Amino acid sequence: MSDPIELIEGIITQHVKRNITRLTDFAKGNLGRAAESIAKAERPHVGIVTGFFIKHAEPPSPETDGLIGMAHLAAGLKAAGIEVTVITDAPCAKAVWAVVDALPLAVNLEIVGIDEKAVLRLRKRLAEQEVPLTHLIAIERVAPGPDGKPHREHGWDMSRETAPLHLLFEDSTWERPWVTIGIGDGGNEIGMGSLPQDIVASDIPNGHVIAAQTPSDFLIVAGVSNWGAYGLLASVAKLLPNSSEALLKHFDGRHEHHFLLAAVQLGQAVDDSRVDQPGRPLMSVDRIPLERHAEIVEQIRSLATQPEHFGVRQ
Repeated sequence: MSDPIELIEGIITQHVKRNITRLTDFAKGNLGRAAESIAKAERPHVGIVTGFFIKHAEPPSPETDGLIGMAHLAAGLKAAGIEVTVITDAPCAKAVWAVVDALPLAVNLEIVGIDEKAVLRLRKRLAEQEVPLTHLIAIERVAPGPDGKPHREHGWDMSRETAPLHLLFEDSTWERPWVTIGIGDGGNEIGMGSLPQDIVASDIPNGHVIAAQTPSDFLIVAGVSNWGAYGLLASVAKLLPNSSEALLKHFDGRHEHHFLLAAVQLGQAVDDSRVDQPGRPLMSVDRIPLERHAEIVEQIRSLATQPEHFGVRQ
């Protein structure tokens, strides 16, 4: 019998805009390893970092990608009794808040300014809180490239409108207390620093400029970053069968529409942003219509709900 998590990984790694074969090959198996890390935690508290701001969009706002993955992951974990803290920066605050507000259960929300000192203060507070984070997940969150600045896929510098939240993931200057998971699709996101630099430089347009330098303990590469979050939620559900119903309670096409509508209608999240075309609030992610994303959700849900003896612990 095929491993259901491997089948889920096959769904989320379908190519969309670019050939990411070498990226997904390098990260293969990390979906299951990341899920197992969460499933085995004694008292999990999961932080989710998201928000990819597009300054030249109309209006300036974050992308829809990342926000919906955060929503499904946060909704599922919270329904299963796992503490969740969503983290973003001030430029992305409106859209992230709109999606968090649409969640069926309340989660913690941290919004930080774009300066380094604000991020370091947040890092200290997160590490010292009564229920400390056990895991920190980045979904479609940009990281600095080789020049120390974060870049869009075109190579444009984003440093003036992006908080250095990658500092929550690095461990060179402090003793990081949580496990890190990076989810991305383009080579410039937190976690992609785990890849050999030549892969991004060779396989991704402008890769030599945008290649993220921030690694993570587990890197999940997906065709669309949201899909990576869907796969992670479903994989945790496979490993915790007694909690599966709660974890997947809101994981369906109807909630996909609900979360995306909140992101776009209230949060003004944007899509289809190109060099020659400003992004706009659209009911799509990575130029893929809502209906296709809902299909992906249902395919993953079907694999996650197939009965079998495949659990870690309860």
